Amino acid sequence: MSPSRGGGDDVCEEAPRGGTPAAAPRINLSPRHRLSLLSAHCASGAEMADDLGDEWWENQPSGAASSPETSDGEEEGGDTEMMQQETAPVPAPSKKTKQPKECFLIQPKETKEEATKTRRRKKKKITDVLAKSERKPGTPENLQKLMKDYYSSNRSVIELEELNLPDSCFLKANDLTHSLSSYLKEICPKWAKLRKNHSEKKSVLMLIICSSAIRALELIRSMTAFKGDSKVMKLFAKHIKIQEQVKLLEKRVVHLGVGTPGRIKDLVKQGALNLNPLKFLVFDWNWRDQKLRRLVDIPEIRKEVFELLEMGVLSLCKSESLKLGLF
Repeated sequence: MSPSRGGGDDVCEEAPRGGTPAAAPRINLSPRHRLSLLSAHCASGAEMADDLGDEWWENQPSGAASSPETSDGEEEGGDTEMMQQETAPVPAPSKKTKQPKECFLIQPKETKEEATKTRRRKKKKITDVLAKSERKPGTPENLQKLMKDYYSSNRSVIELEELNLPDSCFLKANDLTHSLSSYLKEICPKWAKLRKNHSEKKSVLMLIICSSAIRALELIRSMTAFKGDSKVMKLFAKHIKIQEQVKLLEKRVVHLGVGTPGRIKDLVKQGALNLNPLKFLVFDWNWRDQKLRRLVDIPEIRKEVFELLEMGVLSLCKSESLKLGLF
């Protein structure tokens, strides 16, 4: 250690001599020196304040000095405005509709379902057509054509020709102006004489074929003026057993028979009804039911009619002992 210089209170330590540098020297000041340094520092600060002159904060431009609160508020306001601008929905670009150059009425295309609905609505029913159309009386040609259509699928050409009936076997057809009594009087003016000469059982002189039992009862009631004292028999299946009809045909003489082709065919099969004495076979041809169907328009009835014709009726017609009528 070297001796102290000038005063005795201040002690300075020198760094050791050698290769490595020593740390910065540490100065130990006495309390008197520290007080003098502090007073000198305060005096220099006062001089700096005097050099500034007037109040510096009054000469600042307006808006330059702003409180941290306002600056923070402005920043927050700016941030919210930026967020609103970023989150605002962007309107989609409007597509301009192409307008036709010429004036045309553009109609929407119909779907398949709408097209089928319109087709179903426009489709006319047979009953609607028949209700609006004029009624036409049946003719012998209609019967001949139906016979050919019915047998064409299972008959040869030669067999179909054999089914043709001569015009002489047909009576005058109803022209839709007759009642049943007036029509029967026209086609059979000598009915009273015929019924008196008829005495054979299990047979009738005249058969009237219709489509139902209800229609048969209507026809029986409407022929009162024609039948007179003739014996009329109901030949249908509704509420009447076939055994009862067989017994009646065996016991008494019957002049007129009114019924359905199915029951008449069954009686012929059982031998309870003989067709040889038959003189007149009348079809209730022009009458239509609630569905506007004729006798031959109902498939079941049409089949039974043609089966009955094959059970000896056609041969009797060709021999001209039997006449056919269309009422």
